[in-house]
Amino acid sequence: MNDILNGLYQLWITTGLYGFIHEEKGWGMAVMILVGFLLLYLAIKKGFEPLLLIPIGMGCILSNIPYAYIASVDPTSTHAAAGFIKILYDAGIETGLFPILIFMGVGSMTDFGPLIANPKTLLLGAAAQLGIFTALLGALCLSFIPGINFDLAVAGSIGIIGGADGPTAIYVTSRLAPAYLGSIAVAAYSYMALVPVIQPPIMKMLTTEKERKIRMSQLRPVSKVEKIIFPLMVITICALLLPSAAPLIGALMFGNLAKQCGVIGRLADTMENALMNIVTICLGLSVGSKMAADRFLNLETLGILFLGMIAFGIGTAGGVLLAKLMNKLDPKHPINPLIGAAGVSAVPMAARVASKVGQEADSQN
Repeated sequence: MNDILNGLYQLWITTGLYGFIHEEKGWGMAVMILVGFLLLYLAIKKGFEPLLLIPIGMGCILSNIPYAYIASVDPTSTHAAAGFIKILYDAGIETGLFPILIFMGVGSMTDFGPLIANPKTLLLGAAAQLGIFTALLGALCLSFIPGINFDLAVAGSIGIIGGADGPTAIYVTSRLAPAYLGSIAVAAYSYMALVPVIQPPIMKMLTTEKERKIRMSQLRPVSKVEKIIFPLMVITICALLLPSAAPLIGALMFGNLAKQCGVIGRLADTMENALMNIVTICLGLSVGSKMAADRFLNLETLGILFLGMIAFGIGTAGGVLLAKLMNKLDPKHPINPLIGAAGVSAVPMAARVASKVGQEADSQN
């Protein structure tokens, strides 16, 4: 009888229910699993960027299951077996590989023709980065709160959230503040996925219906030669002025060159579709795994999430307001101010939101 009771007890202490009740962070794990289910609900029911939120939500759920060790090393294993999500995280996020592959796919998906034809729209992307500097300064200010200690390197990493660029946030943080990689990655990708919720109210508040109806036409046709020269020119400038950015910019321009040159269509198609999809799955699961209760439920992470929200809003507003200013200076070639909101680097979500809000004012635009 004692053997039976002992066997039942050993079975009981290996269950997830026991872990939720008796582990120090058991309640936190339960809360984070509910957060994961919320992300899945927003993705499936509300349609909020399911390509991002479903992998992130599932990664959050899996990483908070007690004793599963899916996103960590199993301490009971004799050979320190790592969970499959931890392997993905170590191989792709800590090394910075996934962001580079994502940029390669984005480059292959992008047509720079409208930018080449109308170079002044480049300024909209620059204005939308105001959120980066807002978050950087805000992080330094939060350091005066007991329990929060952000130095300049951490503040710079948090600031990238304001650009709404998940891959860049991961890459920069892995170089400057790797200890904060999980929190910053979660914040960056969460806000990227919630672009359809965050941006429209700001865009509508700062524009009139007449401005939202502005129709833009491409100023001139862009030749194939120009589209081939553009990525080569960008790589050259980056090499001369900012070589530290060359890994990301180089991958972006390599993907774009593969698309525009027209002689390696099969490789361009792989970057744009198969490679992009595979990396998105792995990256989403890896980012979601950092929503573990022991890392996520603390004051510093909440501060990062707060700064990300503020920075995202300011970045959106900066792009819209600069477009309005440019229209005052050059009324003959007006720019729809909603394009400014697409200046934040949430590719392609911000562009889709700008298009949707514009079509609400003029369905034929």
